[in-house]
Amino acid sequence: MPYYVYSIRSFGRLELREQHDAFRDASARAKILRGQLDAGAAEQIKVIFAESEEQAVDLLCQPRAPQPQGDD
Repeated sequence: MPYYVYSIRSFGRLELREQHDAFRDASARAKILRGQLDAGAAEQIKVIFAESEEQAVDLLCQPRAPQPQGDD
């Protein structure tokens, strides 16, 4: 299964940037793309592992449980 690199902009707009066969390549490229973003940009770069582009979009659109904070 491939790794997809997505740009997530305001209002949940998703844009597929790239697709890679190895996590190392996808992660390295995502770090480069994050470094090119403006400091105040309302955009995130995410790497997602999925069987298809459709599944990747579905996974990115699902709400996630908040991470524990502090002593939780």
